[in-house]
Amino acid sequence: MNQLQALLNDSLIRTKHVENAAIIDIRERKVCASTFGFNVPPENALNLIYTSFKNLVQVRRGGLYFKEKHYKCVRADEHSIYLRNVHGGLIVVKTKTFILVATYRVGMYPSVCVEAVEKL
Repeated sequence: MNQLQALLNDSLIRTKHVENAAIIDIRERKVCASTFGFNVPPENALNLIYTSFKNLVQVRRGGLYFKEKHYKCVRADEHSIYLRNVHGGLIVVKTKTFILVATYRVGMYPSVCVEAVEKL
């Protein structure tokens, strides 16, 4: 396990609010760390990079497809996107170097999930 995977597990997964998480390197355009069993397909990683930089208006209107599920946008700004569907939620946070994507299940507290991801 590398340091980024350890950080995801210690800072997010152990809180029991976030279900899965991955870190995407923007320059390399690929996932550089993820929690155990959370596979983010390359096309989803590229879509999140594109969405975070150029497509926020469209995401606000139409939502986002991630891993073959449609999520409706709840909140979006230049640094974060918060989406949800009947199965749970999706949080995307962008820094200069990375995009962090995290999921949570229905019944979890979305505001706590968003806060945990944004703090990380």
